[in-house]
Amino acid sequence: MISFGKFIKTEREKKGWSQTELGALIKVNTPLLSRIENDKKTLAFDKVKLLADTFEMDYQQVKDLYFADKTAKAAYKYKCSENVFTVAEKQFEYIKAANSIQGKLKF
Repeated sequence: MISFGKFIKTEREKKGWSQTELGALIKVNTPLLSRIENDKKTLAFDKVKLLADTFEMDYQQVKDLYFADKTAKAAYKYKCSENVFTVAEKQFEYIKAANSIQGKLKF
């Protein structure tokens, strides 16, 4: 597994693009893209769909990698135990169930 920044760099290099070329395609400047690829900055979420389209990749897959990376970095930064991911998965299922549309009961 690699960081989201390293993922971007790897995919950019596969395409044979410079940072300037990819930056122009996803509307970020070259110095910012360099910091993103080196894990010094995070790509703004509103650019993730554009990035997926630019790389001709599945948006859901790229979005999942984006949030997995962001979540893992936050957990590490705040010295959470690995149990945080089990708790987060349960919390996700709770939120999903609480927000599902219930069928109407007829009496």
